[in-house]
Amino acid sequence: MKKYLIALLLVVLHLPLLAQTVKKITIPDIEGFVTLKGDFHLHSVFSDGYVWPTIRIDEAVREGIDVIAITDHIEYRPHLSDVPSDHNRSHDIAKPYADKKGILLVKGSEITRSMPPGHFNALFVTDSPALAKDDFKAVMKEVKKQGGFVIWNHPGWKAQQPDTTKWFEMHTWLYENGILNGIEIYNEKEYYPVVFDWALQKKLTIFANSDSHIPTAMNYDLVNSHRPVTLVFAKGRTEADVKDALFEGRTVSFAENSVRGRQEWLNPLFWACIKQYPKAGKVEFINVSGIDLVIEYNTDKLLKTIILSEGKNTTFMKGTVLKIKNFETAPGKSLEVIVE
Repeated sequence: MKKYLIALLLVVLHLPLLAQTVKKITIPDIEGFVTLKGDFHLHSVFSDGYVWPTIRIDEAVREGIDVIAITDHIEYRPHLSDVPSDHNRSHDIAKPYADKKGILLVKGSEITRSMPPGHFNALFVTDSPALAKDDFKAVMKEVKKQGGFVIWNHPGWKAQQPDTTKWFEMHTWLYENGILNGIEIYNEKEYYPVVFDWALQKKLTIFANSDSHIPTAMNYDLVNSHRPVTLVFAKGRTEADVKDALFEGRTVSFAENSVRGRQEWLNPLFWACIKQYPKAGKVEFINVSGIDLVIEYNTDKLLKTIILSEGKNTTFMKGTVLKIKNFETAPGKSLEVIVE
C-alpha cells in the first residue's frame, strides 16, 4: 500500500508540470545521416521506477525524443509483489503504444551487480528472462548470443565508487571478448570526464542517458532545458538503423547544453547547426539548432565569447578561428573550426 501511495503522490505532483509548454529538443540532421535523439536508460514500475511503461512513450513525444529503451532491472524489482510479471512485460506493454505514437522502442534490460563489475544495460535483446542467471559472465555471454549491445552504466556513480572511478579486470574481460560496446559518460545529472577518456581511447560508443525512475518533468527543467540524450547518427529511422549506428559508434552525448564526442561527429554536427550567408569578406551565421552555441574567438587582439541561441545570428570575418566551447572532442578540449 505504501508503494502505491508514493506512486500516486508522484503522479499528483506531476500533473501541474504536464500543463507546461515544453521546449522540444531540435537537432538538425548531418550530411548522410539522420540525427535521432535517444534515451537508452529508463525505468518503470516493473523494476524500481514509479511510472507505467506507456508514460515513457508520452514523455518522449512531448520532449521530441525519437528512440528510447525501458531498461528495467533483472535483479532488482522492489514492486514485484504489486506488479508480478516476467522481464519482458514492460516492453510488451509499451511497444504497441510506441508504434502508434511513432517512437522507436528498443528492447532492453539492466543487469545489476555490485562493483565490480557494476550495472549494465543490454539493448536489442530478444529474451530478457534468459538473462536471469547468477553467473555474471554467463549473463553477458547470453546477451552477446542474442545479438545484444552492452552499455556500462554510470561508471562514476558515487554509491558504487565513492573515492575514484576505476576500470576493473572484469571490464577488461568484457572489452577483450567484444561484449562491452558502449559506456555512459553522462548519467542523470553527472558527467564523468575520465569515462569520456576511456570511451575515446577504447572506441566505445558514447552515451548520455537520464536513468529516470520518476517522471522526467519532475527531474529536469523541460521548459528551459532538456533531459540528457544520446544523439545517434543513423542511416534511417528504424530500430535496425539505430542498432547499426550504435555498433558503429556514431553517437555523441548532449547534456546541460554540452555536446561531447569524437571530432568526426562533432564537426559535421556543428556545421549542420549553422546556416551561412557570405557578405563581402564576412560570413553571417544563423543558429538553426536547439543547442545554444558558446563561441570563443579573437577580435582586434581581444578574446571574445558569445552565446548564439536558436534563431539568432552573428557575423564573423573569413579566416576567423572559432572555439566552440560547449562542443568537447575530449575532456577540456573544445572543437575548433575556421570561418570560410
